Amino acid sequence: MLEEVERWLTRRSWSADDRPLDRLLDARNEAHGSRVSVVLPALNEAETVGDIVTTIRRELMEKVRLVDELVVIDSGSTDATGEVARRAGARVVHRDAILPRIPAVPGKGEVLWRSLLVTSGDIVCFIDADLKDFSADFVSGTVGPLLTDPPVQFVKAMYDRPLDGTTAQGGRVTEMVARPLLNLHWPQLAGFVQPLGGEYAVRRSLLERLPFPVGYGVELGLLVDSLHTVGLDALAQVDVGVRKHRHQDGQALGRMAATIYRTAQLRLSRGPLVRPSITQFERGEHGFVPHTYPVDTEERPPMCEIEEYVSRRAA
Repeated sequence: MLEEVERWLTRRSWSADDRPLDRLLDARNEAHGSRVSVVLPALNEAETVGDIVTTIRRELMEKVRLVDELVVIDSGSTDATGEVARRAGARVVHRDAILPRIPAVPGKGEVLWRSLLVTSGDIVCFIDADLKDFSADFVSGTVGPLLTDPPVQFVKAMYDRPLDGTTAQGGRVTEMVARPLLNLHWPQLAGFVQPLGGEYAVRRSLLERLPFPVGYGVELGLLVDSLHTVGLDALAQVDVGVRKHRHQDGQALGRMAATIYRTAQLRLSRGPLVRPSITQFERGEHGFVPHTYPVDTEERPPMCEIEEYVSRRAA
């Protein structure tokens, strides 16, 4: 298995610099104009979403025409996220306005799943809305292999994640939960540097066949299910440099970790499932107080099974 991973790393790991924009534009034209959609899932990201949208529009929609549509899906922000994104040039759609027949539930995966209904690109690129010092390489780097290498179907960004000024200290849930799970149960995926990263590009023809965990388990779920659906050689990763973003506190990371572990459990063929909740503690006036939170267990079916989506694509 290690040899297979090493071969994959040689064949399917690149740098964003390996594919200059002019090469991507030529490849896109040769591919008869494959459309590219960029989706930003956003919840209270007014401080950062505008700069991300501005950069994508300026660098990849106005200077060159690599991106065809840029959509921010607002999942219920209480700040000015939607207005900031709209002023910067994105099309803003509220999560609850998409597929109202199925009531929305909180969670990142829910937003990504619904985004397929309001985008049209043959390639869909997801970008988290809390990134700082954003570079357009996050988009062009991950989209690139899908334009130049037809067998590739799923591309994740890889990067350094500094924490408090120290390199490689971000991604704590990745190192403590996701990486051990992948190495133990899906060792073919051990070569992914950022398996939980929120920046990746996927062919729509693959995305519409995958179930979407509604919460933070969506990145792990999509990666594992893509491996089983299209095989390791259809997956790739691209180095885009450094990712700076807002870091979660320890308790939030604990809830994320539980959700990711539950997502993995649902995909394992053996062993009992863990309980779908996690209890954490905070010090109160009279000692430690327990707080129990649900762990996301719901998953949305592949979009190709949703009547509204099938009708829209047929039209």
